[in-house]
Amino acid sequence: MAKFCEICGKGPKAGNRVSHAMNKTRRRWLPNLQSVKIDDKGRHRTARVCTACLRAKRVTRAA
Repeated sequence: MAKFCEICGKGPKAGNRVSHAMNKTRRRWLPNLQSVKIDDKGRHRTARVCTACLRAKRVTRAA
C-alpha cells in the first residue's frame, strides 16, 4: 500500500539518521495516515487520509 494521502498527496520524506558519533544512515519520516470512510460525490468509500487533512476538514466523513 502506498504511503500517500489521497487528498493532499503528502508522502514520505527522507533524510539522515545521525548518531552521536556523527555516523549517517538513511531514514524516512512517514505521514500519519488514517483509513476513514469518506463521502465522495454521494458515495461512501474508504480512503487513506493524513491527520492534517482531517483536522483541516478537507474531507467529509461518512456517517
